[in-house]
Amino acid sequence: MIAVAQWPALDRSSGDLEGQVYRLMRDRILHGQMPAGQRVPSTRTMAVSLGVARSTVVNAYDRLKAEGYLQSAIGAATRVAGFPSTPLSGQAAAPLPNQPRITEFKTGGLFEPGVPDVSAFPHAAWARCLGARGRSLRVHDLGYSDHGGVRELREAILEHIAATRGVIARSEQVVIVPSTGAAIGLLASVLISPGDPASEVVWMEEPGYASAQAILRMAGANLVPVPCDVEGLDIAQGAGPSPRLIYVTPSHQYPTGVTMSLPRRLALLEFARANGAIVLEDDYDSEFQYASRPIAALQGIDRGEVVAYVGTFSKTLAPGLRVAYAVVPSRLLAATEAVQRLRGTIVPVHIQAALADFMREGRFRAHLRHMNAIYAERMAATVEALNRHCGVQLDIGTGGGGLQLASWFRDVKTDDVAVARTINANGFAVRPISALHLGAARPGLLLGIARMKAQAADAAAARIARLLAKVSVSA
Repeated sequence: MIAVAQWPALDRSSGDLEGQVYRLMRDRILHGQMPAGQRVPSTRTMAVSLGVARSTVVNAYDRLKAEGYLQSAIGAATRVAGFPSTPLSGQAAAPLPNQPRITEFKTGGLFEPGVPDVSAFPHAAWARCLGARGRSLRVHDLGYSDHGGVRELREAILEHIAATRGVIARSEQVVIVPSTGAAIGLLASVLISPGDPASEVVWMEEPGYASAQAILRMAGANLVPVPCDVEGLDIAQGAGPSPRLIYVTPSHQYPTGVTMSLPRRLALLEFARANGAIVLEDDYDSEFQYASRPIAALQGIDRGEVVAYVGTFSKTLAPGLRVAYAVVPSRLLAATEAVQRLRGTIVPVHIQAALADFMREGRFRAHLRHMNAIYAERMAATVEALNRHCGVQLDIGTGGGGLQLASWFRDVKTDDVAVARTINANGFAVRPISALHLGAARPGLLLGIARMKAQAADAAAARIARLLAKVSVSA
């Protein structure tokens, strides 16, 4: 165990003492200074050594345990977790056909995935910020100089994701774009050269986000599925030529909802570094966590600048704002901004400036806290109702976070596309999970919870159960 005298003093002027303790221990573990199995100081001893409240250390340790850095058992000392090595070779295989199974489904119905509830949007505060900036934009703001985005917004975004997601970057690396799709498209254009087999290969989570699949395919990518399980993407299962790009949603995998384990994260980063690949981390809705605090972003533990981090305000505020961002590795920044200029994927300057003010005033964080409480209640009600009414046919996810819930048919021969069409013909807008696979599919249904009022969840789940019964009878 490291002697207490060897722990450095905390920077009290910068605040976030809990985060400093967390990062101090995390970085020592990642750099091998605290090997697997080593006993860590007790929370009381650590608190005395660092001159902080014991609760500060307890919370930091809890974060480290939740993310897999520490392990403990009742009656035993807390120790550094082991990270077993994982072989990174797989059987070479020809890429599977890059054709989506299905592309269109009904929108606007109950349980539609990917759509936030905008009824609680803070109209008055946003209108005030927008009006003030519309009246007082500087001459500098109205020019072409800031292709990557207004400086104040880049700084505000970085301040937020550094504090909440553990992202480490300079504000210059933040590029403002109209959507996550635009960010994925920009990075794909920089990294993928159609006709060059060495740069066409993209490894994609299986199952994965259909829009990302389509955007990457349009950029000329040769998509190769890599399976996900209860620990997230398993890079050891990747097959065929080394990829140029690896697309992942590690904090809240789409659509399964699982969180990538720490050993898998470290293996992914090492694989990308060794093979010269870029990991595209899509952090689409990890702001919403109900069972625990948000897991730190993959980008925050990347020491080789192999991760491009993508986030959006579409889920946290409103899709109509058309604001997203990418945190780009330094070596890709010039090329990314050049492509951005050519494509014209620029967010209007008054929107950017107003959003910077909105964030700096604390309005954004307040809205997140408000919506997190609302969505947590709706997710819990939906999970309970579906388990009560549909548990015989469906294996319902835990619903620990995010705006959608995965459920899997217990009968693996179920045609989830046909079932989804039948359900959606009766006022719903669920999605078949098989449509999110590139290879062999597991049938299931993806349901959105954002607009499902808690008091209405039971009746909606009962209606789905009746429809499932009818489909079973007719089959």
